[in-house]
Amino acid sequence: MSSPRLVTATLSVFAVAILLAGCTRGPGAGAGDTTSDPSAGPGASDEFDDMEGTILDDGRLFAVVSWGSSSCIPRVDEVTADGQNVSVTLIDSDADEVCTADMAPRASVGALPEGVDPTKDVTLQVTYGDLQDDVDLDGDTAFGAMPGSSTEYTPSAGWFDDSSLVLLTWGSSGCPPVVDSVEGAGNTGTVTFATDPEKMCTMDMAPRATIIAFDDDAIEDEGFTLTLVGDSLDGTVPVRG
Repeated sequence: MSSPRLVTATLSVFAVAILLAGCTRGPGAGAGDTTSDPSAGPGASDEFDDMEGTILDDGRLFAVVSWGSSSCIPRVDEVTADGQNVSVTLIDSDADEVCTADMAPRASVGALPEGVDPTKDVTLQVTYGDLQDDVDLDGDTAFGAMPGSSTEYTPSAGWFDDSSLVLLTWGSSGCPPVVDSVEGAGNTGTVTFATDPEKMCTMDMAPRATIIAFDDDAIEDEGFTLTLVGDSLDGTVPVRG
């Protein structure tokens, strides 16, 4: 796993990283060209162009982590496979959508095509607007499902950085989890979600991806277990990758 250390959460907007001079949709729209933070340095735009990823849902799904506005998450459009090489196209959900003027990592979830073996290494060849990047995903012999099989709608999580992971939960697409706090040390961590019993949610069952980041000096990602608290998500999840 390799990527800049990330300290933000996506979909639920855990924190804002770097403010842009203007509101842009994402890397495909030139989000990495200019920042309002001169300390970012000349290589910052290259870092924002990098993508990472992980395998989720016991081997059925994947997540691509890209940089851009935290309120405008690109969606997976087309996915095809040639052996263990998977071509993925990301597109913006709505060209007229108004986006927040921040720069944060966002996780876009898609299904691995049938025939791909998640127990072996997978390469995602991702295209997002003008950006193209290869994302190497580690296979895991512990995966018990195959792409195309029915999901069990259970939470799952995978590392995409030494101290940052994507948490997949299932529920209303209109009410993604909102992170209240994150704690972690050694090979255990706890994420507490805000609970609002009066919120209005859509009546669907969808995958929701949330980025959780820890202090990289305190975390041992090998054999890591994440405890979920609040928002009817209480339980524990092994983190793979």
